[in-house]
Amino acid sequence: MNKIPLYLTYDDVLLVPQRSKIRHRAQVDTSTRLTPNIKLKIPLISANMDTVTEAPMAIALARAGGLGVIHRFMSIEDQVKNVDQVTRSGGFIIENPYTVFPDESIKFIREKINRQTVSSYLVVDKNHKLLGLVTRRDVIFAERLDQPVSKVMTPVSKLISVDNRITMIRAKKLFALHKIEKLPVIKDGKVTGLVTAKSIENLENHSLATVDKNGRYICGAAVGVVGDFMDRAEALLSAGVAALVVDVAHGQSQVSLEAIAKLRKKFRNAQIIGGNVATPSGVRDLVRAGADCVKVGIGPGGICSTRVVTGVGVPQFSALLTCVQVAKKLKVSLIADGGTNYSGDITKALAAGANAVMLAGWFAGTEESPGEVIFRSNRRYKIHRGSASFMSQLDASLRTGQTKSVHSVVAEGVEALIEYKGPVADVIYQLMGSLRSGMSYCNAANLRELRARAKFVRMTPAGFRESQVHNINEV
Repeated sequence: MNKIPLYLTYDDVLLVPQRSKIRHRAQVDTSTRLTPNIKLKIPLISANMDTVTEAPMAIALARAGGLGVIHRFMSIEDQVKNVDQVTRSGGFIIENPYTVFPDESIKFIREKINRQTVSSYLVVDKNHKLLGLVTRRDVIFAERLDQPVSKVMTPVSKLISVDNRITMIRAKKLFALHKIEKLPVIKDGKVTGLVTAKSIENLENHSLATVDKNGRYICGAAVGVVGDFMDRAEALLSAGVAALVVDVAHGQSQVSLEAIAKLRKKFRNAQIIGGNVATPSGVRDLVRAGADCVKVGIGPGGICSTRVVTGVGVPQFSALLTCVQVAKKLKVSLIADGGTNYSGDITKALAAGANAVMLAGWFAGTEESPGEVIFRSNRRYKIHRGSASFMSQLDASLRTGQTKSVHSVVAEGVEALIEYKGPVADVIYQLMGSLRSGMSYCNAANLRELRARAKFVRMTPAGFRESQVHNINEV
């Protein structure tokens, strides 16, 4: 047997402080290039897990300047709806706004409003000519649910409409003058968009937001490597998804490489993120197959048990260091996926060469994560589980109609209760504050400088203990 190399994880290393010209952590620039077409203001990505990212999480990440990746453990239709919800949540002019016909019942509209979590619909005829506006307020207390929506809508004669040349300044003046919150956009007599007071408020309050060329929020979405993955990819791209994330545990497997190659051949302009791998050869194979960006991490996640179940994996810090060398030569970006137990680990990952980090446990348990709040012993929790956990695999088999025996499931993850954390924006604020402080210690005004100037030292278990709070009783 060849000499076994020593590989390290985040707990084994520290960044060395340096003389710094950074006067305040707010001065540092955390923007990063994820793919040729995607630039982020903050290097944070929410994991494509069914207890982490659906539309609310993706919207929150986009507003903050990061990227949310919507999981694939749902129907194609539902995943497309999630993408649609994200893209409609940002931008000055909402393109292709939700519409209904005047003869649809109030009952139908009420159900539609609750299902799509929107507050209003433009009422149009079959030629898409504007007839009126119906809001949640118009239908929520209606006594005759069988009546057509035309009976309760605000008619077009009482609405203020604009053309697509409308500016934000002009829209704000119209909102204030007429005491309204919505302006239908009309072109050639047909509805083409909608300006809302909320859309302007979002733009003004979230200047770092991750948006496309039209000012709409963007998100990624996961696809598998077998079954309906090509149909899913086509539907997601048609819905405006910014990136396809190929979701498979072993990214260097033949089935994964073939799937990426197939996606690249059919969708030449798509931004494709492949993974997961933990070696330079893995990065090389994924890029050759067609990936624009590669996820690094086999088994470092907090609820992942791959390494102890299978005996396979690579400690995350060394995995990054070795993969970065190949990534530089191939001019592709890397995502450090998993293993960030402390906020400082994010700084270490980026200093080691990652372009962004993908987070799961940090965002699980927040208001925006999927799932209901559970009360236990007067404390609030949410469920968090690995994609290869026992229950996750059983749920997946039920969705596909290929019911598995409980004895045939080999779990590589666990289910856990995560204490409720409140809004994810608060978590992001703390993480980014920690990152900016770490960058200032390293005299790095941006992530490029952080990677170039970073100096690491190894530490013993005693050093790690010293790094933590010790010799006190916390209050």
